[in-house]
Amino acid sequence: MTEAAQTRPRRSDATRAAILRAARERFAADGYDRATIRAIAADARIDPSMVMRYYGSKEGLFAAAAEFDLRLPELTGVPAGRLGELLVRHFVDRWEGDETMVALLRTAATNPAAAERMRDIFAGQLATAAARVAPDPAEAPRRAGLVASQMLGLALTRYVLRLPPMVDADPAELVAWIAPTVQRYLRGTPDA
Repeated sequence: MTEAAQTRPRRSDATRAAILRAARERFAADGYDRATIRAIAADARIDPSMVMRYYGSKEGLFAAAAEFDLRLPELTGVPAGRLGELLVRHFVDRWEGDETMVALLRTAATNPAAAERMRDIFAGQLATAAARVAPDPAEAPRRAGLVASQMLGLALTRYVLRLPPMVDADPAELVAWIAPTVQRYLRGTPDA
């Protein structure tokens, strides 16, 4: 194989990327139930059989499209009193620029596989981060669940339901309102 052929992306990689991009957009716009393989293929400008060839089924395509790394910031070393602010700012910034989580949130409300995927994302990634900063690491799953309830509630009202007061709020304002609650979930006590 020539050096040029080795550095050039393979056609199948480009096709897979186009399918995933189209699937994420379609799932975000239509939700899982209304999105079709045919519509996704049309958006990607390929034959529907190619979607099936690469992903096997709509469920397989959704699982691939719903791969989501929260890209949580490293919380160790952050002053304990700033954890909530850092985390809320991070989530708002992530959602402002990526519709994948919104698509997953929409779909998780009605699709058991999507709900399981959402649980895996938050249990695996957020609980791990919470364990690093929780006063008692054994409380990390509960604390992570509380943080998730707050952040998913924000995402639902701002990006899915599009409630005007939430949509109209400046991201910095959202951080200012929500950070103290997330801070309490991470480091406080139920009665504080």
